[in-house]
Parts: sequence; structure tokens; C-alpha cells
Amino acid sequence: MFKFFNWFFGKSKTTSTEDNQVMKKYLIVGLGNIGEKYENTRHNIGFKILDYFCSKEEVTFSTDKLADRAEYKLKGRLFIFIKPNTYMNLSGKAVQYWLQKENIPLENLLVITDDLNLAFGTLRIKTKGSDGGHNGLKDVQDKLGTTNYNRFRFGISDSFSKGRQVDYVLGEWTEEEQEKLPERLSKSTEIIKSFVLSGINNTMNSFNGK
Repeated sequence: MFKFFNWFFGKSKTTSTEDNQVMKKYLIVGLGNIGEKYENTRHNIGFKILDYFCSKEEVTFSTDKLADRAEYKLKGRLFIFIKPNTYMNLSGKAVQYWLQKENIPLENLLVITDDLNLAFGTLRIKTKGSDGGHNGLKDVQDKLGTTNYNRFRFGISDSFSKGRQVDYVLGEWTEEEQEKLPERLSKSTEIIKSFVLSGINNTMNSFNGK
């Protein structure tokens, strides 16, 4: 009889463990600067994309260590969103901290950033590359010690005169850009979900240049 109980409860325990496996985690990082004056600037598109995603899914951010943080679960996956509160130039510190704290492998990281080298609204996903002169990516690369991490670049174009780059990236969207943003933000949320559910290669094939 005791053997039966040991077998029965042992089996139940194993089944319970299998049913409650830890969800696969992904770290989705939107780059930007904290503060109301930066909220609607081109440089803050990473924040804007995460805010849009979370508002549609009724997920809220809360202030945590080095970042504002939110969680979203879908099909057995856990999306961990962070918006670093270290300012753009020190973004890598928050990325490194949350990767380590949540024990997330590098291949499950996606960093979202603005890109001057792409036309407005162009969406491009890559698995590696240089920082392209972007201070946020430069710090992420420095802290991670590699350029081999997934990044999602949102084109903001280079429609500025010589010597006006800083004013341009820290400037607000034009009226025409504002009209086109909702559709681009919606497409961006599809990219994030695809990255988590379908993988980086399928996502690049499906969305690059779209």
C-alpha cells in the first residue's frame, strides 16, 4: 500500500511540475530619455512603441531598478518590457542588469531604437551591427561586450541641415509624421510579438522594409 501512495503522489508531483514549467522570458527594451520634455521627440520612439503596445494590451509600467518595467504574457511566453530611466547615454546599464536579474539569454533580447539612416517609418530588424553613432546602442554594446544582439530600428530620416542633428532627433514629430505614426506603431507591436512567438529570422523575413 505504501508503495502505491509513494507512486501516486510521486507521479502527481511530477505532473504538476511539468504543468507549471517556467515561462520562456524575453527582454524588450525601448530606448529613450525620461522626462516630459522628451516624451514626443524622435529620439524617444523606443519608449513610444512600448507605451503603445502596453496601452493596447492594458498593461501598465511601474518604476523599478534602473527602468520603468512591465510584463505581458502570451502563449507561454513572458514579455518583460523596460524603458531605462538612466537617460539614453547610459542605457546599457539597465539592459545588462535586467538580463542578469531575469536570467534571460542574449538571443531573447530585442532593443528598439530610432535610426537616422532610414527613411521615416521604415522598420528594420537585425541580429547584429555597429552602433551607427547612436549613443544608446553604443552603451548597450559597451556593457554587453558584443555587437551581436537583436535590434529593431525605426527610421526617423535625416531631414536636417548641417549641424542640426541634435536639434532634429530631440525635436518633435511633424504634423505629417504624427498622422502616419499610429499605423507604424501598430506594425511595430506586430514585430515585437513575432520576435517572441516566431523568432528573429522569421520576423526579419516578414517585416524588414515593410
